Amino acid sequence: MAGLREEFLAGVRAELPLLLGVVPFGMIFGVLGLAAGLPGWAVVLSSSLIFGGSSQVVFAQLWGAGAPPVVSVATVGVVNLRHLLYSAAVAEYLRALPWRWKLLLAYLLTDEAFAAALPRLRDGPATPQRHGFLLGTGLTLWAGWQVSTLAGVLLGAAIPAGWSLDFSIALTFMALLVLSVHRRSEAGAALVAAVVVLPALVLPHKLGLLVAAGVGIAAGLWLRRYERGAA
Repeated sequence: MAGLREEFLAGVRAELPLLLGVVPFGMIFGVLGLAAGLPGWAVVLSSSLIFGGSSQVVFAQLWGAGAPPVVSVATVGVVNLRHLLYSAAVAEYLRALPWRWKLLLAYLLTDEAFAAALPRLRDGPATPQRHGFLLGTGLTLWAGWQVSTLAGVLLGAAIPAGWSLDFSIALTFMALLVLSVHRRSEAGAALVAAVVVLPALVLPHKLGLLVAAGVGIAAGLWLRRYERGAA
């Protein structure tokens, strides 16, 4: 029976290949955060407080646009709603853990950590220490994200202010979208959100983004129910 240390190291090994995509994105965010007007310490701190690549980019974009704090918080919350689905998917495997473990693992449960740990939790041996695998994937991702964000801040400080990097935000989100769409319901949600956001651009304080995200999520949930019924 594998102990906690063995499970942790196996999780680290499973997560390391995924850092090839995480590290460049973290560096891009560090640069974009500075370009949006955030001080360097705030960019680095957001990687610990928010700890979500797409939501951090949204936060930086809204900060640069001067959006009210309530709009920024609400939008970041909507973007991170997918984490609730991740939590529901692993809850049955971690039900017996004490609250201190659940709180730590909930903080570390982000996209790449979930993707690497779910096969182990779902299909691997039901050992009492299997949560160590998720700890390994989560901590590896967290460390890689912090270091890459700091590197992006240091790199961004050396880039002349006249170099516009706004276009990188759109390119980053396009890459995230392509990588995250695996089902027809997800493609439908993205398409609906894209259609809604165009007329919603007239709303003040970047509220169009929040409205489009909400409508897209609703459409995706409806299409997902249709997919399950047709299966």
